[in-house]
Amino acid sequence: MKNIPFLLLIVSFTLFWSCSDLQRILDETTDRPLSTEEVALGLKEALNVGVDHGVSLLSARDGFLKSNYKILLPPEARKITDRLQGVPGFSNVEEIIIERINRSAEDAVGRAAPIFGQAIRSMTVQDAWGILRGENDAATSYLHERTSTELYNEFNPVIVDALNKYEALDYWESTVNAYNSLPFVEQLNPRLDDYITHRALDALFDRIAIEEAEIREDVEKRTTELLRRVFERQDG
Repeated sequence: MKNIPFLLLIVSFTLFWSCSDLQRILDETTDRPLSTEEVALGLKEALNVGVDHGVSLLSARDGFLKSNYKILLPPEARKITDRLQGVPGFSNVEEIIIERINRSAEDAVGRAAPIFGQAIRSMTVQDAWGILRGENDAATSYLHERTSTELYNEFNPVIVDALNKYEALDYWESTVNAYNSLPFVEQLNPRLDDYITHRALDALFDRIAIEEAEIREDVEKRTTELLRRVFERQDG
């Protein structure tokens, strides 16, 4: 029994140094300089968070149709719908086609995450520090500049598939044919899938930029250790 205090002292001494050593290790890990690779990983993680949140928001029902991202018809297409307002069977043609193309965009964006994920993974570590110290949308701008053409090529077929799912292209074709059959009109056939693809991508990049800015400005948005470490250096 006499040895109990001594044993407790030994145990406490051991625990004290173990905790101290552990804290020293943690401090060294936290304070050590970030590598370019870690910065790149942190930026990619921020972009992935932005993509996930953006896709979730825009792919929800009315994510496009009843939001600031609502896709309206291009001017050339408006020429067609405006002229058909008084034609029987086409009085509400613009309302119908706008709903269908926005439903198509919501559907297509829901399948966009893997396309964006691949684009983010293919980013190099080049310019990582410049992006970290750049504007609040620097990583998003980098992604847009380096991958927008590739993303368009990957995303356009998804848009076309969604448009076909909602019979938007067939409906548009019948609308164009009705217009072109009118006397004294210039023959038109605007390509909707190209226009909608660009608008949908613009919406996604805008949402990603918003999410990136929030991670840069709000520490509570940094939900992982890597995000905290990388963007703490930006704060400093």
